[in-house]
Amino acid sequence: MSSSDSPVGLLLVNLGTPDSPDVASVRRYLAQFLSDRRVVDLPRALWLPILYGVVLNTRPARSAKLYQSIWNRESGEGPLKMYTRLQAEKLQARMGASRLIVDYALRYGAPSIAMQIDSLMAKGCERIALLPLYPQYASSTTGSVADAAFDALRGMRKQPALRIAAPYYDDPAYIDAIASSIRGALAALDFEAEVVIASFHGLPQAQIDRGDPYREHCEATWRLLCDRLELGPQCLRLAFQSRFGRAQWIEPYTSDVVTELADAGVKRIAVVAPGFAADCLETIEELGVEIRDLFIGKGGEKFARLPCLNDSEESMALIETLAKRELAGWM
Repeated sequence: MSSSDSPVGLLLVNLGTPDSPDVASVRRYLAQFLSDRRVVDLPRALWLPILYGVVLNTRPARSAKLYQSIWNRESGEGPLKMYTRLQAEKLQARMGASRLIVDYALRYGAPSIAMQIDSLMAKGCERIALLPLYPQYASSTTGSVADAAFDALRGMRKQPALRIAAPYYDDPAYIDAIASSIRGALAALDFEAEVVIASFHGLPQAQIDRGDPYREHCEATWRLLCDRLELGPQCLRLAFQSRFGRAQWIEPYTSDVVTELADAGVKRIAVVAPGFAADCLETIEELGVEIRDLFIGKGGEKFARLPCLNDSEESMALIETLAKRELAGWM
C-alpha cells in the first residue's frame, strides 16, 4: 500500500483527568500534570520539594472529593474524558471517510498521546494530525501537546508524518459556535442576565511577561464575542479563573469580577467558559459551585453557569471544520 492509500489518523487532544476519583489516582494525575515544565516553569530545585513535600500530600484528598461529585459513574469517566471521547466518536461518524481513523488522547492520564500515536501507526497510519482542543494557544497547553507528540516520535525508527493544528481563537467557525451556544443557553434561562462573564483559565503573569500569547488570544476571542453577540464590554466581562499559588496571575480574576458586580448591585449574572472545549472540574465545580456561592453570598439573586460546547451540534460542526482544514491534502 502506498502512503497515499494508507489510512490517515486524527487525534483530538485535551488536557486530561484522573483514571478514577480516588486519592491515589488523583495524586498520580497531579504529579504528572504539575511536573510538566511547561505548566510550572519554576527551577526544579525550588518546585519539586514543594510539589512532593506539600502539594501532593495535601491537594489530592481535596481534589478527589471534587472529582467524586462530578464523576460519571456509568461510564467510569470524568466529564472531560467523556466529552472528548464522544467528540471523537461523533466526528468519525460525521466525516465517514474510509481512510480516516479518528481517536482521542489526553495530555495527562490515559489514553496518552504516545499510546494513541502507536495505536494509529499499528493500524497503518503514516500520516497523523493532532487537533489540540485549546482555542487559545498557551505554552502550558498546546505547547505541551507538541512536546509529548515529538517525545513519542523521538524513540521511533519509523516515524509518521505529523501535523499539529494551529490555535483557533479568532476563527469565525469558533466564534460562531460559541456565540450560538451562548445565545441558546441564555434564552433557556428563567431569568435575564444583567451581565455575562467570559471566564478563561488563568496563567501566571510571569509566563505572559516572557512572551506567551495566551492573554492576547483570550482578549481577541472576547472582543469578537462582544461584536457577535452585540454586547458591550461591561455586559460581557472578561475574567480569568483557576489561580493557583501565591504568584501574580493574569487579571481580572473571576472571583474579583463577581464580587465587584455584586457590590455594585447586580443581581443576575451568567458565566461562560469559552476557552474550554468540554466541561470539567474547573467549569462544573469552580464556576458552577464556588463562583455561584460567592455571588449569592454577596447578595446576588440569580446565577447560571452556561455549558461548554461539549459534544453539541455547534461543537461538532466546529471540530469538523477544523479537522477538514488540517487534513487538507492528505484526504
